[in-house]
Amino acid sequence: MGADTLLDGFSGHAEQHRRELHVHCYRMLGSFEDAEDTVQETFLRAWRGRETFEGRSTFRAWLYRIATNACLDLLAKRRPEPATGGEVPWLQPYPDRLLDELPAGAADEPETATLGRETIELAYLVAVQHLAPRPRAVLILRDVLGWPAKDVAELLGDTVNSVNSALQRARAGMRAHLPAERQDWTGGDEDAGTRDLVRRFTDASVATDIPALTAMLRADVRSSMPPTPGAYFGREAVLHSWLADGYEGMTGLRAVPTAVNRQPAVAYYHWRKSEGAYLPLTMDVLRITGGRITEIYIFDADQFPRLGLPAGLPADGTE
Repeated sequence: MGADTLLDGFSGHAEQHRRELHVHCYRMLGSFEDAEDTVQETFLRAWRGRETFEGRSTFRAWLYRIATNACLDLLAKRRPEPATGGEVPWLQPYPDRLLDELPAGAADEPETATLGRETIELAYLVAVQHLAPRPRAVLILRDVLGWPAKDVAELLGDTVNSVNSALQRARAGMRAHLPAERQDWTGGDEDAGTRDLVRRFTDASVATDIPALTAMLRADVRSSMPPTPGAYFGREAVLHSWLADGYEGMTGLRAVPTAVNRQPAVAYYHWRKSEGAYLPLTMDVLRITGGRITEIYIFDADQFPRLGLPAGLPADGTE
């Protein structure tokens, strides 16, 4: 795309890349809301600097450069330090229905599609948030987007050697926060066994059947509830956190299956007699490995509208 063509229809050209830029910023920031703000900032910066686009790179690459720098600027202001201890208080889910808006093309290739799915899962997002901002940007640009080292160096105003060194550090950091084997941290394609486990987990959760839930958790299961501080590691710790919150014996629950970050999820609603309806409570996002649940992220009801979930469920006659 030439510079003259860009000036003739800037908004239309930019909007074509909105979803992929949003996902890129989401990987960098871990927050859906911050990604929204950063994409808006990206378009504002691009508009102001539109006359500087000379066509030496693609318009898409030019926008990615602006977006990456906008993310780095935000991280410097809001989060000068990366996440620690396996928890990310600012983590927010990303609805699958919006991921479906990503452009096709190379994503249709099996290896590329698998990479895209793995790098949007919450386990990956959490690990990325434990990296310092610049190595994080290098990792995403090199390993997710496939940019050459020289292009990343130009974007960051650095040398190719420095970029390669940062990539090595970032990969080492990711290995420290992800299970050793790829199949241990990605649920992969959903099969009949996964669907059955999610169904049984949902039924047991609505019934607050602690023994049944315990049998579905792997011994090294992890759980967190962003933005509430605290991450729980191991089956006993996770169960203890549920019991401490008064979950056992809770009644009046209903569930709606959904999916976020290419992972199965269950949205829960709680009966409110005063409202005469089931109102949003929490949502569990699951990671499943080898027929057991290995990770549970619990998000508050304030995420429901963005995820396209109902604002409430009507009475079903059992109340």
